[in-house]
Amino acid sequence: MSVQQRRTKILEFIREDGHAKVQDLSRIFGVSEVTIRLDLEALEATGEVQREHGGAFLTGVGTFARTGKLFNQTNVELKKEIARKAATLVADGECIILDSGSTTTEIARLLAGRKDLTVITNALNIALILGENPGISLIVTGGEFKAPTLSLTGRLAAESLASFHASKLFLATAGISPTLQLTYPSLSDLEVKTAMINAADEVYLAADSSKIGISAMACLGSFGMVDTIITDSLITPEQKALLTNAGVKVM
Repeated sequence: MSVQQRRTKILEFIREDGHAKVQDLSRIFGVSEVTIRLDLEALEATGEVQREHGGAFLTGVGTFARTGKLFNQTNVELKKEIARKAATLVADGECIILDSGSTTTEIARLLAGRKDLTVITNALNIALILGENPGISLIVTGGEFKAPTLSLTGRLAAESLASFHASKLFLATAGISPTLQLTYPSLSDLEVKTAMINAADEVYLAADSSKIGISAMACLGSFGMVDTIITDSLITPEQKALLTNAGVKVM
């Protein structure tokens, strides 16, 4: 991995978790703590992160919790397109899991007003969207709070999902790698995503086509872990064939 590639991955990690420790980054990337400090110094010069003793945090990280807005606001119209399709798959009376993420947030907006629906989520912003609806029974996991994604993660979140069963999971991802692996910027999310998949009968990956061919730092497993991908109309015939050949239905 080149210096620039490593710094890009470090920035992705901090954008996801909101902060990072030098010691942890040194272990993850297999380089010295001195090298990581130089990386963080270079990233601080861009204005996106701010160094502190023993690590760094995302500039303006506190604004996410105060405003309830997610860090990732790209491809919003495409995500709304995906959400409209996903919402048609949810029937009243079901129990579903909504993963944290900007696309799943759009799904949640369309479910507000449903009746006799149970929603399990690790996303605090989704909880706020659906929490006032008397027709929806809302269950929120525990876990460690990540401000940029307004989500709860880690072992506590995973353990809280072990006792639940849902008919459908709407899963998010940071990228589907060229080797068809589901990837994420943070290691802490992997056990939560795994627990969600284990708790659901059907797994729907809600991902816009820009994420196809993209690799983030941490690998959850094969794309074949999902049953269906719901994506946007910009997906190319080549991309669709690649995903279909992996045994996954493409919507």
